[in-house]
Amino acid sequence: MLILKPNCECCDVDLPPESQNARVCSFECTFCNDCADMKFHGVCPNCGGGFVPRPIRPTKHLEKHPASAVRFNKGHAECASYASSITR
Repeated sequence: MLILKPNCECCDVDLPPESQNARVCSFECTFCNDCADMKFHGVCPNCGGGFVPRPIRPTKHLEKHPASAVRFNKGHAECASYASSITR
């Protein structure tokens, strides 16, 4: 079952379970459409696979099978300009 990561691993934009802006590879690396297309040109920087739109989990199943609350961020060179601006 997909864990439905809550954010883009590059720009950290929120990607709630109902988001149509989320892309995943076969290893569930998760990116927003902009990062997947513009920064990584459709190729996952973690595994080299392609991206597909992340499926939407029906709301009635989210209570029993909730999305992950753990945020993921990776240190990709393409994300460096964003990472240096994070002030958390």
